[in-house]
Amino acid sequence: MAQTLLGWEITAGGVRVRLTEVEAYAGTGEDPASHAHRGPTPRTKVMFGPAGYAYTYFVFGVHWCLNIVCAPEGEASAVLLRAGEVVDGVDIARKRRGENVPDRDLARGPARLVVALGVTASANGTSMLDGEGPLLLTPPPRPVPKSAISAGPRVGVAAAHDVPWRFWITGDATVSSYRRHTPRRRAATPVED
Repeated sequence: MAQTLLGWEITAGGVRVRLTEVEAYAGTGEDPASHAHRGPTPRTKVMFGPAGYAYTYFVFGVHWCLNIVCAPEGEASAVLLRAGEVVDGVDIARKRRGENVPDRDLARGPARLVVALGVTASANGTSMLDGEGPLLLTPPPRPVPKSAISAGPRVGVAAAHDVPWRFWITGDATVSSYRRHTPRRRAATPVED
C-alpha cells in the first residue's frame, strides 16, 4: 500500500502536495517500530481502522506527523507521509514554513509536510477520502511506475530501523535526506560514596 501512495495528492488548508516519500508501519506484534506494536491504546486506536483515516501524533515534543491508516478494521497498519512537492498553494505553504524556504523544502520531511498543509491534532481520526474532514487524499492521473520507486531503511526509529519500508520516487528533489537512527546517550548520574 505504501508504494501505491506515491504520486497521490493530499489537500488541506489551501495547499495541495504530491506525495514523493512515505514510510510503512505494520501492526500488533509484527513491527516493533509501530505505535500499535503492543496493541490498541487511546492514542493508537485510530490505527486499527477503518482504512483511509488520519493518524496524527506529536513527536519529540516538537513536531506533528501525519499517517494514513491502511489495513482493514481491527488490524493496525499505517503509512507515514514523509515528504512531497507543493503543487498548489505555494504562497500559503511559504507563509507557514517561511518566506525564504526553497520550493523543494516546503514539504520535505514529515514535520515540514504537516506544517505546509496546516494540519493540526484535530485531523486525527478523520477520513482522508470522503472530503468531509480537513484532509483529502486523491489518486494521481497515472500511478508512479514501480521502476521509478526506491526503497530503503526507515528514518528516526530505534527498533526495526533497517526494515526497508521507506519508499520514495527515485531522484525526486523533495525526498528527505536519510539519517540513520543513533540512540541518544544519557549522561551518567554520579554515584556518591
